[in-house]
Amino acid sequence: MLKQTPYILYSDGNGNIFEDTSMLVTGRSGWDALPIEPDEWIELPEGGNLYELPGRRGIGINAETGDMELCDKGWAVAAFIPPAHTGFYLAAYETMPDAPTLPLFCYTAVGWLDGKFYVPATRIEADIRQECAGFDAKKVKQGVKTLLEAYPHNRLVQHLAENCALTYECPAARNYFMGRWECPIPSSPACNANCVGCISFQPEEESIVSTQDRLRFKPTAEEIVEYTVPHLETAPFPIVSFGQGCEGEPLLMWETIRESIIEIRKHTPKGSININTNGSKPDAVRALCEAGLDSIRVSMNSALEKYYTPYYRPNNYKFEDIVESLKVVRSFGGWASINYFVFPGMTDSEEEYEALRKLIKDTDLSMIQWRNFNIDPDWYLGRMGITEVGPCLGIKQMMELIHDEFPNVKFGYFNPPMERIKGDYMKDFAH
Repeated sequence: MLKQTPYILYSDGNGNIFEDTSMLVTGRSGWDALPIEPDEWIELPEGGNLYELPGRRGIGINAETGDMELCDKGWAVAAFIPPAHTGFYLAAYETMPDAPTLPLFCYTAVGWLDGKFYVPATRIEADIRQECAGFDAKKVKQGVKTLLEAYPHNRLVQHLAENCALTYECPAARNYFMGRWECPIPSSPACNANCVGCISFQPEEESIVSTQDRLRFKPTAEEIVEYTVPHLETAPFPIVSFGQGCEGEPLLMWETIRESIIEIRKHTPKGSININTNGSKPDAVRALCEAGLDSIRVSMNSALEKYYTPYYRPNNYKFEDIVESLKVVRSFGGWASINYFVFPGMTDSEEEYEALRKLIKDTDLSMIQWRNFNIDPDWYLGRMGITEVGPCLGIKQMMELIHDEFPNVKFGYFNPPMERIKGDYMKDFAH
């Protein structure tokens, strides 16, 4: 535990970051800036980055008077915390009228103390599958070369190689080409939601840009089976996952996915078959479970329909459908998790906490993946029309309350392999 709150950081606008020892850093919850408790800080993990926030002045606490003030020496600074970590507070700042919209990353509070950067966060996941230090660019490039030669006509392998692994450096794709852990299966160029913060498609008139290009073809079951069976047969802790950031909604391709699962299981019983989805088609999920789907991860920004619907803007499905999809997977004995977008000041509101408790009970949920929400906080709250969210518990306390009440609900950041689902959750993972 830190003996004191770290000092605020600011940027000079030219990529140089400084500490201001006259001010202590604060954290943002919803629209509010708050002091941060000493036990909520950890050292900025390896793989973390610092961002300057143009057009924004950091909010700090005057170290002498204890008053909240703006740091007017430069632009505010935030941290990107790497996968496997969940932030407790956003960076606190005041936005100037002409400030640009921030790109789709997470903006965690960050401070400086005794020669180190600190963030209010926790390591929620022991699995190392997306640690920066674990990636070897030479091995990835060699894997790309080897697998493109092995599957010269497979459009999916080409997409994963040229777009995902080499251009965007997607961790899942890089792991595939290094022959380990979770292998991605992008499968749908279309989507039935219009998410405000979609990372693969944004309208041209929008003030943000998507972080990657979306898949542009419909893969065949043959293409899917060709490269996933060898992965399941040979990789350590193997998982194959439909539904990736570079595509639309995989359930729109459920017939192809069902055919793929049936064919995969003719060749190998190994590993886990997972789908990352919006959960919009419970009947399709049932058909996939009958074919052999092992796990589902349903993404949601909120367990409250009133916040879910204006963010996802669904076409031809309702919030009740995603709850039903989770129930369906559990009825088959499968693993059901939610990809829960953590936004301090909303995720930890008392109203949201009660809705999450209800969701866990109603669905017999297996796991919560506590994901940092990659979005400009002002832009998100503004687009959602949120001015007030009511009393909040704090992300750390909310996690503790949920864990105490539902000790069987696992916490993490990644889809667990079959060894972890069936064996020791605390030991059987990439390490």
